[in-house]
Amino acid sequence: MAVINRIAGFADEMTAWRRHIHENPELGRECHQTAAYVVERLKEFGVTDISTGWAESGVVAVIEGQGEGPVIGLRADMDALPMNEITGLDYASKVPGKMHACGHDGHTAMLLGTAKYLAETRNFRGRAVLLFQPDEEGGGGGEAMVQEGVMEKYAIDEVYAIHNGPGLPSGMIAMAPGPLMAAVDSFYIDIQGRGGHGAMPHDADDPVVAAVGIVQAIQTIVSRNADAQKRLVVSVTKIETGTATNIIPDTAHICGTVRTFDPEVRDMVERRMGEIVAGQAASFGVSARLNYDRGYPATVNHEKQTLFAADVAREVVGAEQVDDAARPMMAAEDFSYMLEARPGAYVFVGNGENGAMVHHPRYDFNDEIAPVGASFLARLVERAGAL
Repeated sequence: MAVINRIAGFADEMTAWRRHIHENPELGRECHQTAAYVVERLKEFGVTDISTGWAESGVVAVIEGQGEGPVIGLRADMDALPMNEITGLDYASKVPGKMHACGHDGHTAMLLGTAKYLAETRNFRGRAVLLFQPDEEGGGGGEAMVQEGVMEKYAIDEVYAIHNGPGLPSGMIAMAPGPLMAAVDSFYIDIQGRGGHGAMPHDADDPVVAAVGIVQAIQTIVSRNADAQKRLVVSVTKIETGTATNIIPDTAHICGTVRTFDPEVRDMVERRMGEIVAGQAASFGVSARLNYDRGYPATVNHEKQTLFAADVAREVVGAEQVDDAARPMMAAEDFSYMLEARPGAYVFVGNGENGAMVHHPRYDFNDEIAPVGASFLARLVERAGAL
């Protein structure tokens, strides 16, 4: 891999940073220890323009180049997931119920590596603005930083982010212009029936049967209401009801997610779900309430910036290791808010074809790819602000 020699030279340091963060995971916006560790490293590199407290625990650092030029934002997420690690690694999580199972520890280490290199060399015009973001895993820390004015305060022109990709060959860089990751919405359905004895269902209004009818009918949104050429996933992920074999309960609860790329499809799903819930409830003689919660929008890469990122990637890893027409994923990502605020691109770097998928208790970030990611991010800045 044609990584930057200087960055390859401190690969062991990046591994040490990553594994320290891995051992000490934090959730949501409570990434205060991680942020303090990031700030400590940045100061060691000679970075002096550092701001903290973004989305409660985010860090923004600015590295000045040589003279006026473009302002390039580079984002890394810092938060972990609420799950127990079962890897058995020497550097496994020390915190019960918390684990870096998505590689955010690696993303943070890669951006720290980028910072160390850029602070040493400053071989570019303009500024690099490093965005260490908390709360990507469902809480919208990226949205909060945008709402708090990070793009305006630092006059960011373009913004980029990188995520590891399990299943992709180690070090491969993949991206595509347009929608790359889906919008994600959550739905919650509360059904109120009238309980009774299991032997006398005629004296009850059974919410269990209503729940089954609603779940089955919801599946027809994909098969009968959506254009088959437009991607849509509707998943019911939880049904809660009942306490015993001979008791018809009073209530039932359903929840799940909806994933789309097209705003019109998103609108259609919300409308149809409301109609289905109301109609099925009426047919079973119960009442039901739908709470449809819109989450992250689709992550949409800008064409010009994606083509630029692909060109930089070819320089770093070679053309044979770059996929610039990657298939979109139905997972979601709150970097979408930053791409709504500024042009840019979101890319994947292969974590290797073996090993666990992200969000699995056996997942681990591949430290060998950290110099690849850091070199890619550094070259984005150097190429954008070429001297």
